[in-house]
Amino acid sequence: MIIKKLEVGPIMANCFIVGCEKTREAIVIDPGDDASDILMALAKAELKVKYLVNTHGHFDHVGANRKMKEVTGAQIAIHEADEPMLSQLSSSALMFGLSAENSPPADILLKDGDQIRFGEITMTVIHTPGHSQGGICLSTRGHLFSGDTLFAGSIGRTDLPGGDYDTLISSIKQKLLPLDSNTRVYTGHGPETTIGNEKAVNPFLR
Repeated sequence: MIIKKLEVGPIMANCFIVGCEKTREAIVIDPGDDASDILMALAKAELKVKYLVNTHGHFDHVGANRKMKEVTGAQIAIHEADEPMLSQLSSSALMFGLSAENSPPADILLKDGDQIRFGEITMTVIHTPGHSQGGICLSTRGHLFSGDTLFAGSIGRTDLPGGDYDTLISSIKQKLLPLDSNTRVYTGHGPETTIGNEKAVNPFLR
Protein backbone atom coordinates (compact mmCIF):
# COMPACT_ATOMS: atom_id res chain seq x y z
CA MET A 1 0.00 0.00 0.00
CA ILE A 2 1.27 3.43 -0.98
CA ILE A 3 0.73 6.29 1.51
CA LYS A 4 1.83 9.83 0.74
CA LYS A 5 1.18 12.79 3.04
CA LEU A 6 0.95 16.43 1.98
CA GLU A 7 0.35 19.43 4.21
CA VAL A 8 -2.01 21.73 2.34
CA GLY A 9 -3.54 25.16 2.74
CA PRO A 10 -2.96 27.95 5.26
CA ILE A 11 -4.09 25.79 8.20
CA MET A 12 -1.69 23.01 7.17
CA ALA A 13 -4.23 20.21 6.99
CA ASN A 14 -2.92 16.75 6.22
CA CYS A 15 -3.97 15.36 2.86
CA PHE A 16 -3.25 11.70 2.19
CA ILE A 17 -2.84 9.88 -1.08
CA VAL A 18 -3.41 6.15 -0.60
CA GLY A 19 -2.74 3.87 -3.53
CA CYS A 20 -2.70 0.22 -4.54
CA GLU A 21 0.78 -0.82 -5.64
CA LYS A 22 -0.52 -3.44 -8.06
CA THR A 23 -3.34 -1.61 -9.87
CA ARG A 24 -2.18 2.00 -9.28
CA GLU A 25 -5.72 2.96 -8.28
CA ALA A 26 -5.84 5.49 -5.46
CA ILE A 27 -7.95 7.69 -3.27
CA VAL A 28 -7.20 11.17 -1.97
CA ILE A 29 -8.26 11.72 1.62
CA ASP A 30 -9.04 15.34 2.52
CA PRO A 31 -7.93 17.38 -0.51
CA GLY A 32 -8.10 20.61 1.46
CA ASP A 33 -6.18 22.97 -0.83
CA ASP A 34 -3.19 23.16 -3.17
CA ALA A 35 -4.72 20.96 -5.84
CA SER A 36 -1.69 21.43 -8.10
CA ASP A 37 0.59 19.90 -5.45
CA ILE A 38 -1.73 16.93 -4.98
CA LEU A 39 -1.98 16.37 -8.73
CA MET A 40 1.80 16.54 -9.09
CA ALA A 41 2.27 13.97 -6.32
CA LEU A 42 -0.23 11.67 -8.02
CA ALA A 43 1.53 12.03 -11.35
CA LYS A 44 4.94 11.30 -9.86
CA ALA A 45 3.60 8.16 -8.20
CA GLU A 46 1.76 7.16 -11.41
CA LEU A 47 -1.53 6.81 -9.55
CA LYS A 48 -5.07 7.21 -10.88
CA VAL A 49 -7.60 8.68 -8.46
CA LYS A 50 -10.90 6.87 -8.03
CA TYR A 51 -12.37 8.73 -5.05
CA LEU A 52 -11.91 12.00 -3.17
CA VAL A 53 -12.84 11.06 0.39
CA ASN A 54 -13.65 13.85 2.84
CA THR A 55 -13.36 12.91 6.52
CA HIS A 56 -15.62 15.88 7.30
CA GLY A 57 -16.95 19.03 5.67
CA HIS A 58 -14.70 21.79 7.01
CA PHE A 59 -13.16 23.95 4.30
CA ASP A 60 -9.54 23.15 5.19
CA HIS A 61 -10.19 19.48 4.36
CA VAL A 62 -12.34 19.80 1.24
CA GLY A 63 -11.30 23.06 -0.41
CA ALA A 64 -9.67 21.40 -3.43
CA ASN A 65 -12.62 19.12 -4.19
CA ARG A 66 -13.77 21.13 -7.20
CA LYS A 67 -10.39 21.37 -8.91
CA MET A 68 -9.49 17.76 -8.18
CA LYS A 69 -12.80 16.51 -9.55
CA GLU A 70 -12.52 18.68 -12.66
CA VAL A 71 -9.06 17.35 -13.48
CA THR A 72 -9.36 13.70 -12.44
CA GLY A 73 -13.07 12.92 -12.70
CA ALA A 74 -12.88 11.21 -9.31
CA GLN A 75 -16.04 10.85 -7.25
CA ILE A 76 -16.49 12.89 -4.07
CA ALA A 77 -17.46 10.89 -0.98
CA ILE A 78 -18.50 12.34 2.39
CA HIS A 79 -20.75 11.32 5.26
CA GLU A 80 -24.35 12.23 4.61
CA ALA A 81 -24.54 14.47 7.70
CA ASP A 82 -21.73 16.75 6.45
CA GLU A 83 -22.70 16.86 2.76
CA PRO A 84 -24.64 20.17 3.11
CA MET A 85 -21.42 21.87 4.23
CA LEU A 86 -19.86 21.43 0.79
CA SER A 87 -21.94 24.28 -0.65
CA GLN A 88 -20.99 26.63 2.20
CA LEU A 89 -17.20 26.54 2.08
CA SER A 90 -16.77 30.10 0.88
CA SER A 91 -18.75 31.58 3.76
CA SER A 92 -17.22 29.31 6.40
CA ALA A 93 -13.67 30.13 5.27
CA LEU A 94 -14.49 33.84 5.33
CA MET A 95 -15.20 33.55 9.06
CA PHE A 96 -11.47 32.82 9.50
CA GLY A 97 -10.39 35.56 7.10
CA LEU A 98 -9.58 32.97 4.43
CA SER A 99 -11.05 31.96 1.09
CA ALA A 100 -12.26 28.64 -0.28
CA GLU A 101 -14.13 27.50 -3.34
CA ASN A 102 -17.46 25.77 -2.82
CA SER A 103 -17.35 22.06 -3.60
CA PRO A 104 -19.53 20.24 -6.09
CA PRO A 105 -22.14 18.06 -4.39
CA ALA A 106 -21.08 14.63 -3.23
CA ASP A 107 -21.33 11.67 -5.58
CA ILE A 108 -21.36 9.20 -2.68
CA LEU A 109 -22.99 9.68 0.72
CA LEU A 110 -21.21 7.57 3.31
CA LYS A 111 -22.49 6.01 6.51
CA ASP A 112 -20.98 3.93 9.28
CA GLY A 113 -19.73 0.54 8.11
CA ASP A 114 -19.57 1.39 4.41
CA GLN A 115 -16.59 0.09 2.47
CA ILE A 116 -14.50 1.99 -0.04
CA ARG A 117 -12.68 -0.22 -2.55
CA PHE A 118 -9.86 0.79 -4.88
CA GLY A 119 -7.48 -1.64 -6.45
CA GLU A 120 -6.90 -4.43 -3.95
CA ILE A 121 -7.50 -2.19 -0.94
CA THR A 122 -10.71 -1.98 1.07
CA MET A 123 -11.28 0.77 3.63
CA THR A 124 -14.04 0.71 6.22
CA VAL A 125 -15.87 3.89 7.17
CA ILE A 126 -16.13 4.53 10.92
CA HIS A 127 -18.60 7.30 11.79
CA THR A 128 -17.06 9.34 14.61
CA PRO A 129 -19.23 12.42 15.22
CA GLY A 130 -18.16 15.10 17.66
CA HIS A 131 -15.83 17.37 15.71
CA SER A 132 -18.63 17.60 13.17
CA GLN A 133 -21.86 15.65 12.90
CA GLY A 134 -20.61 13.67 9.91
CA GLY A 135 -16.99 13.15 10.89
CA ILE A 136 -15.53 9.81 9.83
CA CYS A 137 -12.35 7.80 10.12
CA LEU A 138 -11.11 5.26 7.57
CA SER A 139 -9.62 1.93 8.60
CA THR A 140 -7.60 -0.60 6.62
CA ARG A 141 -4.84 -3.14 7.31
CA GLY A 142 -3.64 -1.71 10.63
CA HIS A 143 -3.90 1.87 9.43
CA LEU A 144 -6.42 4.49 10.55
CA PHE A 145 -6.99 7.85 8.88
CA SER A 146 -8.60 9.84 11.67
CA GLY A 147 -9.35 13.23 10.12
CA ASP A 148 -9.97 15.72 12.92
CA THR A 149 -11.34 13.13 15.34
CA LEU A 150 -8.09 12.09 17.02
CA PHE A 151 -4.67 13.75 17.08
CA ALA A 152 -1.34 12.85 18.64
CA GLY A 153 -1.92 13.78 22.26
CA SER A 154 -5.13 15.63 21.53
CA ILE A 155 -8.58 15.52 19.95
CA GLY A 156 -10.51 17.59 17.42
CA ARG A 157 -11.99 20.89 18.51
CA THR A 158 -15.68 20.86 19.38
CA ASP A 159 -16.54 24.58 19.43
CA LEU A 160 -17.55 24.80 15.76
CA PRO A 161 -21.13 24.29 14.52
CA GLY A 162 -22.08 20.62 14.83
CA GLY A 163 -19.36 19.91 17.37
CA ASP A 164 -19.96 18.30 20.74
CA TYR A 165 -17.27 17.33 23.26
CA ASP A 166 -19.08 14.43 24.94
CA THR A 167 -20.05 12.97 21.57
CA LEU A 168 -16.45 13.15 20.33
CA ILE A 169 -15.02 11.48 23.42
CA SER A 170 -17.64 8.75 23.14
CA SER A 171 -16.81 8.23 19.45
CA ILE A 172 -13.12 7.82 20.20
CA LYS A 173 -13.52 5.56 23.22
CA GLN A 174 -16.19 3.32 21.70
CA LYS A 175 -14.98 3.06 18.10
CA LEU A 176 -11.25 3.83 17.94
CA LEU A 177 -9.64 2.73 21.18
CA PRO A 178 -10.84 -0.90 20.76
CA LEU A 179 -8.67 -1.13 17.63
CA ASP A 180 -5.35 -2.94 17.88
CA SER A 181 -2.83 -0.91 19.85
CA ASN A 182 -0.33 -1.12 16.99
CA THR A 183 -2.74 0.57 14.57
CA ARG A 184 -0.99 3.55 12.98
CA VAL A 185 -3.06 6.70 13.11
CA TYR A 186 -2.70 9.29 10.35
CA THR A 187 -4.22 12.48 11.69
CA GLY A 188 -5.86 15.46 9.99
CA HIS A 189 -3.25 17.83 11.43
CA GLY A 190 0.18 17.20 12.90
CA PRO A 191 2.20 13.99 13.25
CA GLU A 192 1.00 10.41 13.12
CA THR A 193 0.60 8.30 16.24
CA THR A 194 -0.71 4.88 17.30
CA ILE A 195 -3.82 3.75 19.12
CA GLY A 196 -1.64 2.31 21.88
CA ASN A 197 0.19 5.58 22.36
CA GLU A 198 -3.05 7.54 22.62
CA LYS A 199 -4.41 5.09 25.18
CA ALA A 200 -1.28 5.64 27.25
CA VAL A 201 -0.66 9.39 27.04
CA ASN A 202 -3.60 11.29 25.58
CA PRO A 203 -4.90 13.45 28.46
CA PHE A 204 -8.40 13.71 26.95
CA LEU A 205 -8.90 9.94 27.05
CA ARG A 206 -8.04 9.17 30.66
